[in-house]
Amino acid sequence: MVRNIYRHRRWGQRRKKRKRNGDAYAALDLGTNNCRLLIAEAAADGFTIIDGFSRIVRLGEGVATSGVLGTEAMDRTLSALRVCSRKIRDNGVKRSRCIATEACRRAANGDDFLKRVEAETGLTLETVTPATEAELTLAGCRPLLDTDHEKALLFDIGGGSTEIMWVDTPKGGPVRTLGMMSFPTGVVTLAEEYGEGLLADQTCDEILERIDRLLDPFCAEHGIGEAVAAGKARMIGTSGTVTTLGAICLGLERYDHSRVDGLSIPFDNIRAISERLTEMDMEERRLIPCVGPDRADLMLMGCAILRAICERWPVGRLCAADRGIREGLLLEMIEADRKTSYGASAGAAPAPPAPFVA
Repeated sequence: MVRNIYRHRRWGQRRKKRKRNGDAYAALDLGTNNCRLLIAEAAADGFTIIDGFSRIVRLGEGVATSGVLGTEAMDRTLSALRVCSRKIRDNGVKRSRCIATEACRRAANGDDFLKRVEAETGLTLETVTPATEAELTLAGCRPLLDTDHEKALLFDIGGGSTEIMWVDTPKGGPVRTLGMMSFPTGVVTLAEEYGEGLLADQTCDEILERIDRLLDPFCAEHGIGEAVAAGKARMIGTSGTVTTLGAICLGLERYDHSRVDGLSIPFDNIRAISERLTEMDMEERRLIPCVGPDRADLMLMGCAILRAICERWPVGRLCAADRGIREGLLLEMIEADRKTSYGASAGAAPAPPAPFVA
């Protein structure tokens, strides 16, 4: 049985029409696979979402072998970014932050592409480090960390890389990052390496062993295995792989953020769904609601990475987080403005906004 543990405030329903008051914030996350935007207004307890956009662009297609962003991938991404630019303009955004991750970090022409983006869309994107990417993910997922567990494993399976954080979550105390690791393996890079067809048992075992070798030093350094064995840790996953698995687990015909975000998924369910997906061909996976043609070739690789994480740290249940970098960006900007406003009202010189530090 799957238990929905969504207990945190919803950040509001999107409005169809609004006045352009110039008081909105925009957060854009350009990853290896997705281009995602959130636009929100500040609220007393966080923010209210007023608009958003998400499109699979596969910017990092072929980067692992060629070392550069491809022409078609850049054109697809620019098309999506033009939509984002228009939404930011139409919603009266006063402040925005737009970031790029692994594809632009890895590609030799990543910086040139971002200059082209600015020239053609007016959007200024910054390429962030894996550490900053992880910190923003943590900031966005903080509401899900308020539990009775002393520690948390938070991970993000991306298109071109995977980030894992080991976090101290004392009851009533501040959340603190104890360790972070990032490795340049994600669903897109694995799909390009192993192909889109069925995964043979030998290939699956090879991927699992490969990921486990990467996790081993991080586990040993922080004593994560011991904490997991003692029941002191919980696991939170924020990625398309995890949220899609959550939607499949619930049997959703159409994706529903409010039902998936915060969902507690038993490892047995994850294993059963992963095995079922592995036995399907590409067309069968495309027909699954909430998977569709855009994710059909990536789900197997995401499930392989997820399985390796779950087998290394058998916590027993996984909390699905349909939140992360964009939410972290929004909260960072809103908090910085509040501090500046408070300092100015108190007669102090306004301080420049500081980046979030876990």
